[in-house]
Amino acid sequence: NKSLLPCPGDHMDAPPDGTELPQFPPMGSSRSPSDNRFDISQCPGFLQCNLVVLPEGPHAFDFLLFCQRNKKACPLIEVCDVGSPHPHGVARGADLRTDVPKYAIYRNGKLEKEVPDVTDFWPERSIAFLIGCSFTCDGALQQAGIRLRSAEQNKNVPMYKTNLDCRPAGSLRGKMVVSMKPIKALDVAKEVEVTSQFPQAHGGPVCVGNPGAIGIADLDSPDWGEAVEVKSDEVPVFHACGVTPQSVLMESKVPFAITHSAGHMFVTDLPAETPL
Repeated sequence: NKSLLPCPGDHMDAPPDGTELPQFPPMGSSRSPSDNRFDISQCPGFLQCNLVVLPEGPHAFDFLLFCQRNKKACPLIEVCDVGSPHPHGVARGADLRTDVPKYAIYRNGKLEKEVPDVTDFWPERSIAFLIGCSFTCDGALQQAGIRLRSAEQNKNVPMYKTNLDCRPAGSLRGKMVVSMKPIKALDVAKEVEVTSQFPQAHGGPVCVGNPGAIGIADLDSPDWGEAVEVKSDEVPVFHACGVTPQSVLMESKVPFAITHSAGHMFVTDLPAETPL
């Protein structure tokens, strides 16, 4: 396998704020041996992406339109050429069939399996979409002094299906999925200020405080990821999440799709602040 990112031989300029570029290990060594999870703490400050792969055809066109109509939930970073697993605008030289820590395979709206490599499943006439992820903001939040409990506890972030309708596109329709961060009440304004600077990573929150307002009945029972405690001096802060496509693909019963597994992101070589 290739090294993750950057690619061997590629030149990368240091970010303008002087942040040192990370030394990415070979594929596999950045994954937890217990669950193949990529450790996001290794790459703070870099653009991270969700992945959706569909066969060329009406569903792929509908998904492109869905992203354009639902930019908060699906901020589109790149669309690969037909049949290509290689992005060009980000992470040049990467292979999307192998360079995501874990993948999910869906057939007819149902999760079939999760695998560490999708080379054998990749459609010959594929369309691969990279969508911004809120993990992109984590480095900036930590630099601002905001603690991130999921990262500190080495847990996948909790994610919930909401009652917020996405705008339909052709055959695709469904509800927005959100991730949740417990944030100290006195830090909420700072959290909103920081995350709003990253529209390519879902931007500012869609809800602060009352989970019932967006249809979440129990914070201890996320639909994806792992629950974390919200302490007495904290409030839950909800951001649009790149798992929205998985939820929509399932609800719309799309015949075949490959996605990243929830919380297992594709990490690019672009600093998080890079304008797109």
